[in-house]
Amino acid sequence: MTNAADAADMTDEPSLGRRLAALTIDWFIALGTAAAITRTPVFSEDRVNEWVPLVVFFVEVALLVGLLGFSIGKRIVGLRVINTNGEPIGMLRACIRTALLCLVVPAVIMTEDKRGLHDLAAGSKVVRG
Repeated sequence: MTNAADAADMTDEPSLGRRLAALTIDWFIALGTAAAITRTPVFSEDRVNEWVPLVVFFVEVALLVGLLGFSIGKRIVGLRVINTNGEPIGMLRACIRTALLCLVVPAVIMTEDKRGLHDLAAGSKVVRG
C-alpha cells in the first residue's frame, strides 16, 4: 500500500518520453542557434563544427535550468528541475547537471525513481510542472 505522499510523488514523475522530447527540443534549438551564430548550415558538407552545438546546448540548458528551473524543451513538455527540497537547483548545480548530461552516459543510467546519475550528482530531480 502507498500513502498519499508516495502517490503524489508518482504522479509528479515524468515519463521517459517527455524527458526525451524535452532533450530533443533543446538539442534542435542548440543546433539552430549554433548555425545562426556561425552562419553555417546544420545539415550539409560545410556544417557547423560538432563542438559548437554542444557548447550552445550546455550554455542554454545550464543558464535556463539554473535561473528558471527549466529549459525551453522542458517548459514546452511541462517539466521542471528541482532539488530534493522542491526548490530550484541554482547555477552551480545546473552547470554540474548539464555537464554530465552532455556526457550522455550519466543520463542513461537511472535509479528506480527515474533519477539519472547527472541528477544524483547535482542533487536534482525532474518533475512535472
